[in-house]
Amino acid sequence: MKFIKLIGLTAGASIALASVALAQDIPVAVASSLTGSESAFGRQFKNGAELAVADINAAGGLLNKKLALQVGDDACDPKQARSIAEKFASARIPFVAGHYCSSSSIPASEAYADGNVLQISPGSTNPLFTERKLANVLRVCGRDDQQGFVAGEYIAKNYKGKNIAILNDKTTYGKGLADETRKALNKAGVTEKMFESYNKGDKDFNAIVSRLKRDSIDLVYVGGYHQEAGLIVRQMRDQGLKTVLMAGDAINDKEFASITGPAAEGTLFTFGPDPRNKPTAKAIVDRFKAKNIDPEGYTLYTYAAFQVWSQAVAKAGTTDTKKVMDTIKAGEWDTVLGKLAFDAKGDIKAIDYVVYKWDAKGDYAELKQ
Repeated sequence: MKFIKLIGLTAGASIALASVALAQDIPVAVASSLTGSESAFGRQFKNGAELAVADINAAGGLLNKKLALQVGDDACDPKQARSIAEKFASARIPFVAGHYCSSSSIPASEAYADGNVLQISPGSTNPLFTERKLANVLRVCGRDDQQGFVAGEYIAKNYKGKNIAILNDKTTYGKGLADETRKALNKAGVTEKMFESYNKGDKDFNAIVSRLKRDSIDLVYVGGYHQEAGLIVRQMRDQGLKTVLMAGDAINDKEFASITGPAAEGTLFTFGPDPRNKPTAKAIVDRFKAKNIDPEGYTLYTYAAFQVWSQAVAKAGTTDTKKVMDTIKAGEWDTVLGKLAFDAKGDIKAIDYVVYKWDAKGDYAELKQ
């Protein structure tokens, strides 16, 4: 029997949460952007969730039951995310791994809180997600104030005396990350020469690129997603600019390099130490590769979210959100990311961000500083 059911939701449409699973199944869900400009990251979430559920079921399930996975597509749209969350909550799904975009996770978390659903985000990095004292939210990734600090420190150290620009796409994630990077940069004694916004979804950046050229910008930091960042890189190179682009975790997908082509070479971004290289992930990485899936980006983070929840449920002997959350926060959990422990807010206690560089072949590697 298949336990995986894909919910394709467009604005105004309803989610068909029919009872396709057996009565003894425990329904769980993953929610992310399976359509739209951030669909590459939605696929990462879905891949991670599907293998995690398959592995849990192959090992005997949970509480003597199988898990039945529902997949929700929020298209990185706050209203759509809220709608999905409300329907998952009304279906009494006890656990959701999601969402990707912070602008989706934050409104969704309120509906999950109302419906007593435990939410673990594999990739929402805006600090506000865990700063509202909600008792049902966790994340297995870091925060933008952490990666913004690393980016600001790197720029201040390596581009001292150079001209710096900071751009953002006005989204919860992009603006928040740009602000945190600017804060760290200014604290390190560096003032940016240019701070500008654009709209997520823009295609033509020639006006911004012309300003970068006029102001002789050496490095431009972009708080935003990979589609727009990739176009900015291409259009800079089209105008002959050698300006280095640096961004956050949202350009950690091979789709970025498919947008830029060889122009990706030299682009920088921050992300945690590559989980694919961790001994704790080797067996799972091999299983993904056997399926011709590269578990890049947030794939293993999603797998880890299911590991944390399922281990806590097994220990607590229930899927009750409060009891499972209390168990999670009181313990330390073995995952593909290594051992994870959480603070009172729902953030992981230990996180390291490092700087990566893309090469002309469409690969990236950690910079040794």
